[in-house]
Amino acid sequence: MAKQYDVLFRLLLIGDSGVGKTCLLCRFTDNEFHSSHISTIGVDFKMKTIEVDGIKVRIQIWDTAGQERYQTITKQYYRRAQGIFLVYDISSERSYQHIMKWVSDVDEYAPEGVQKILIGNKADEEQKRQVGREQGQQLAKEYGMDFYETSACTNLNIKESFTRLTELVLQAHKKELDGVRTRASNEMALAELEEDESKPEGPANSSKTCWC
Repeated sequence: MAKQYDVLFRLLLIGDSGVGKTCLLCRFTDNEFHSSHISTIGVDFKMKTIEVDGIKVRIQIWDTAGQERYQTITKQYYRRAQGIFLVYDISSERSYQHIMKWVSDVDEYAPEGVQKILIGNKADEEQKRQVGREQGQQLAKEYGMDFYETSACTNLNIKESFTRLTELVLQAHKKELDGVRTRASNEMALAELEEDESKPEGPANSSKTCWC
């Protein structure tokens, strides 16, 4: 039976309540969008497998509640994450200002070297925009993060942002990844060898060198 994935990573979605974290998750994993969502209680998660640079990556994506009363619960998940999305709503200046608090939480509770991407969500709501694209880009630059404006509604930059964070995590774990590549290469070579050995002898194989 073929192996379903080579590596497993945990990604985390954090940000204020109502910025669209659950919508981002559902669009990426199930390609679904629901305009109304009940606020996440505590933590929820979904799984998806994608292929990056020939590596099958199983992503466990944790969707955290943004409300203050759940912070004690959600912070427990920071230290298990390899990658974190910090999400604000472009139509909410308040959610953008709170990114500084979320970054502070990441610095305090997440492991050193965790990969981060800043997300300005609800890019389809241009008429309600309170946060300019340049502001998002500048904030991301200050914190050394990549930046995407996304829309779960129109599917803007959803695959791109999740794939990019996965790439960053893979790059950060390059040593372990090289071991995975080596094993995958050896397994492929072994499979080819077994295939060759299973071929019947005959004229078609008469030119093969004999090592006996």
